Amino acid sequence: MLMGDKAIRPVLERLTEDRLRRGKLLGRLSQKEVLDWLDQRTNPYRELMTYYRCAMMEVETKFNVLNEELSLQYDRNPIESIKSRLKEPESILEKMKRKGLPLTIESIEDNIFDVAGVRVICSFPEDIYMLTDCLLRQDDITLITRKDYIKNPKESGYRSLHLIVEVPIFLHDQKKMMKVEVQMRTIAMDFWASLEHKIRYKKDLPQAVAISDELRQCSEMSAQLDARMEAVRRWIEHGGGEPPAAGMSPNNKME
Repeated sequence: MLMGDKAIRPVLERLTEDRLRRGKLLGRLSQKEVLDWLDQRTNPYRELMTYYRCAMMEVETKFNVLNEELSLQYDRNPIESIKSRLKEPESILEKMKRKGLPLTIESIEDNIFDVAGVRVICSFPEDIYMLTDCLLRQDDITLITRKDYIKNPKESGYRSLHLIVEVPIFLHDQKKMMKVEVQMRTIAMDFWASLEHKIRYKKDLPQAVAISDELRQCSEMSAQLDARMEAVRRWIEHGGGEPPAAGMSPNNKME
């Protein structure tokens, strides 16, 4: 199924990478018109996006089932919330253009692994690793890549566990394997990431270096909060005794 070079190239020729990244279009073509063109007139693209939506539902269902089951074992829900998103058409096109990929449906499936995204917000860091292990033990889940930005945070201070997994979806006449990006975070990690994105998105930030340093320190504080809250939870679950150490480091907790 080809997206069609002849059909899509005129659209790309109207775009510049700089404008495209911001979701803005040049000339007479509006953003809505591009979305409508892709969504209404390109059936293979619509089919592919439907498959990705089905894959996200499959992954969400798996996490919801785990959340219910583990709530019985631990007397609490390890998952606070689950969010999903489908990558915007402009972002897909921009990424393909930047990487010099052919403009085909097959190229999206084979090279763009974050079209479908599921973000799982957990209560504690331990829950992230427990849920990850439970998910990856399921025999219909195939791990493609794993990047642990919790144990190895990005220079910016960003913390999260990223997985690319392949999951089957069962259509009326076939089974199809689809890739989904899964991001696992605690409430504190998600809070930091959301605010960091809003701050960085502002133009012409003064004292950019100082702001980056401050954001990294905030990330460390959120990691320490995760570690302290996890220590308090363990203390309560083990019936008290010695209270958790006041200066506990986030690196003391999760292996």
